[in-house]
Amino acid sequence: MWLKETSQEERKTLFAAFVGYGVDAFDYMIYTFMIPTFILVWGMTKTEAGYIATGALISSAIGGWLAGILADKYGRVRILQLTVLWFSFFTFLSGFTHSPEQLFVTRALQGLGFGGEWSVGSVLIAEMIRARHRGKAVGLVQSSWAVGWGLSAIAFWAVYALVEQQTAWRVLFWLGVLPALFILYIRRNISEPTVFRATQERLAKTGQSSHFMLIFKPGVLRVTVWASLLATGMQGAYYSVTTWLPTYLKMERNLSVLNTSGYLMVLIVGSFAGYLTSAWLSDRLGRRRCFILFAVSAAVLVSFYTQLPITDAAMMVLGFPLGFFLSGIFSGMGAYLTELYPSHIRGSGQGFCYNFGRAVGSVCPAMVGYMSSTMSLGVAIGYMAVGAYALVVIACLALPETQGRELAEAAEPTA
Repeated sequence: MWLKETSQEERKTLFAAFVGYGVDAFDYMIYTFMIPTFILVWGMTKTEAGYIATGALISSAIGGWLAGILADKYGRVRILQLTVLWFSFFTFLSGFTHSPEQLFVTRALQGLGFGGEWSVGSVLIAEMIRARHRGKAVGLVQSSWAVGWGLSAIAFWAVYALVEQQTAWRVLFWLGVLPALFILYIRRNISEPTVFRATQERLAKTGQSSHFMLIFKPGVLRVTVWASLLATGMQGAYYSVTTWLPTYLKMERNLSVLNTSGYLMVLIVGSFAGYLTSAWLSDRLGRRRCFILFAVSAAVLVSFYTQLPITDAAMMVLGFPLGFFLSGIFSGMGAYLTELYPSHIRGSGQGFCYNFGRAVGSVCPAMVGYMSSTMSLGVAIGYMAVGAYALVVIACLALPETQGRELAEAAEPTA
């Protein structure tokens, strides 16, 4: 197994990034399980619930960009600790809220840390792991989203079984403070990547400085634009499908099984398998070929889901490939963005591109809702998802392949 070829320092960094992103997923996804409780306890409307989710998503995009800038200036490890502390604190604080307005504020602030952790953690692991295993390593970290998602489901069921729901949701938010203890592990076991330290020393000797606006300079701008569109296509399709598919299957297909734990777990298992498979393929086939393969497959599957009648049993079975392709496409993204930029602007570039895609992609579910006023919801989902995946394919064709690129040798991105 490839993990046996990594050093102890690489494995410690991999573990830290895996846990950090998994905790991100737990703290973010736990809110989705609580929405029915807030509707009952606070009388919160579905519109307010949507605003809270969107607010956290948009703030996470801002947080990811800012954290990338700060990571280039102050170091990957230091900012990683800050993001973990930030989202842990505001998740904990959410447990003391008493209205949708208060929860909107705490969740939006929590989102700053949530978005920042991915931006910094993915750069850290990609710079630490050698080129031939970089895609697999970053993909393994990405797979922890499915683990955190699954643990949030288990925690929800367990806490709600033991505590009245008026209090249970607070307990779940309070559990979000525990990841702050993880900072102690990071401080004791994780050091800055060699390539980052060498870059900082070179900048100090030459008197040069790093500035996030360098990602928009001639020669780099083209990469920034197309990488941002790549991230937009991936996330726009993902949000369009995952936001509206439950409503579509329940209201237009009348599939009651959607509300069972079985469907959720099939989807999560499919997502986990997709992350790991795509991570392996990105190192074997190349970043761009893997993205195109998963984009085309996901587009076909979404079209099948939204255009053809399926039974409860078929929906359950097909939940696995749905999760597989929707989630798996993200595995190579962290490694790819890392390889596209030189070290002195790597955090800024990666943070901007991925989170630009997150911010713009968060608009896609609203567009699906708008389109569904003049067409069926299924058709609207299909159009939006297929269009977004087409953007992924176009962006891949416009960007360079970076498979096997040694970061120490990557002075500038090439067209």
